[in-house]
Amino acid sequence: MRKLKPIGIIHTPYKRDEEVPFQAFESEEVGEIEVFKEYEEGLKDIEGFSHLIILYLFHRSIKRSVKKKHFLKSLGLLVKPYLDDTPRGLFATRSPNRPNPIGLTIVQLLKREGNILRVKGIDMLDGTPLLDIKPYVPKFDQKNNVKIGWLEGKV
Repeated sequence: MRKLKPIGIIHTPYKRDEEVPFQAFESEEVGEIEVFKEYEEGLKDIEGFSHLIILYLFHRSIKRSVKKKHFLKSLGLLVKPYLDDTPRGLFATRSPNRPNPIGLTIVQLLKREGNILRVKGIDMLDGTPLLDIKPYVPKFDQKNNVKIGWLEGKV
C-alpha cells in the first residue's frame, strides 16, 4: 500500500477550529493553495476550470467542536452531528474525525500564479496539508434523484 504524501499547503484566514465554517457552502473566504514546486507542472491547464475538488488532510482534527451555533461530538464510530441530537454512524456524517482523516471541498478557482492557486469558498484551517486536486466537472460530478438520509428536512 502506498503512503499518502502532501503535495502542498492550504493557506486560509482560519487559525482556530471555531472560526472555520461548518460546511464550505457557508464560506465566501478566499485562500491560497500552495502546490509544492515539484508538482507545479501538474497544474498545466487548470486555469480552464472554474471549480476544483480539493482533497486534504484533517491534520488538527478534534473530538469535540463548537462553531458558533454548530456542535459536533465524536463517539468513535458514532457521531452526534451538528444538525441532529441522535448519534449517527460516522460514515453517514461529514465529521472530520475519521479512520483516514481526509477532507474534501469544492472551491472556485479565481486565479493561478505559478504554483499558487487563489480560490474562493475555503473551509479548512490555515496550514492544512493538500493531498490532491481534481477538476470539478458537472457532467461527471453532479447527480440527479439524490436522497440525503437523516438530513432530509434539516438542510
